[in-house]
Amino acid sequence: MRTILFILGLVVVLMTASGVLFVLVLPRRPRGLERTSLWVVALVRRFFVVLSRLAKSYESKDAILSPTGPACLVVQLATWAGCFIVGFALMMNATTHNFVLALEQATMALFTVGALHEGGAANLTLDITAGALWVVVVTLQIAYLPSLYAAFNKREGLVAMLESRSAVPAWGPEILARHQIVGISDTLPELYASWEAWSADLAESHTTYPVLLFFRSPEAWYSWLIGLLAVLDAAAMHLALSPSLASSQARLSLRMGFTALNRIALTLGWAVDPDPNPLGPIVLSFEEFDDAVAMLEETGFPTERSARDAWADFVGWRVNYESVAYRLADLIEAPPAPWSGPRRHLGLPTEAPHRPPQRTPRGFSHGGRND
Repeated sequence: MRTILFILGLVVVLMTASGVLFVLVLPRRPRGLERTSLWVVALVRRFFVVLSRLAKSYESKDAILSPTGPACLVVQLATWAGCFIVGFALMMNATTHNFVLALEQATMALFTVGALHEGGAANLTLDITAGALWVVVVTLQIAYLPSLYAAFNKREGLVAMLESRSAVPAWGPEILARHQIVGISDTLPELYASWEAWSADLAESHTTYPVLLFFRSPEAWYSWLIGLLAVLDAAAMHLALSPSLASSQARLSLRMGFTALNRIALTLGWAVDPDPNPLGPIVLSFEEFDDAVAMLEETGFPTERSARDAWADFVGWRVNYESVAYRLADLIEAPPAPWSGPRRHLGLPTEAPHRPPQRTPRGFSHGGRND
């Protein structure tokens, strides 16, 4: 029996060490036992989602949800510690002859390199191994944090820059309208190119570090997902309404954007259709699209097609990313922006974009909320 317990404890320690290795040293898309870190994240997320129901406004809910990402790191570290303690306790049970004492000894060995031996003879090999292993884990965790926060800062930079080109919360049609109103439509290819490169970075960082999904933006109404969705919708509308005027960069940005979303979905274990039917269906209605096209036409945005004629092409693009984007928005409790799907736990209506005021020498125009 003691031999069986020892082997079981060894398996627990090796499996935990393997999880630490693949999360902190060799980050990659979680598979098999590596997915235990995602289970920890799911439990922590659930706790904060339930807690956020106490708040009424989105800003208050966002404040409650904001510690989710950092809390996941702390709980993950505590989970590893707990697994190591149980594993070493099972192996030490042969000398302590009492599992409670073995747990006590394993805990002291892990954190103080063997300072307590109340039951039976000391097992110096296991004591030193436990203490040394935990020192290595903590060191790796400390080294892991700069990489994590560097990826977070790189993600948030372009999200913050989007406010000057759009409204808050970000919305695809508003990006096109804002560029037309301000007279900077010539910079749209540059915008698409920036978000293509950003999406490539996102696909890499958020599949190797899935906990980043739950690190919220510093500002309540900013969101990496809502920003990406807005740029994808802007590019899709641009290509559908003005196919000869839209730059080829819009197409490249779209492809990299929905590729990034699909890779994240696969990391989370979701089923993804790699080749969806371009005819749809999609959740967004034609009436919503028609209203957005009418708004664009009021700003003078150049269009070559009517909303009816452009609808099929728009659907052909949006079907590639809508379902994954909506599911992710619900998962991370993203701001309730237009065209971003429902939020089961927020219980708040969609927030219309707040268009930055456009001041001119002749007075104030195009300001306020875009209703």
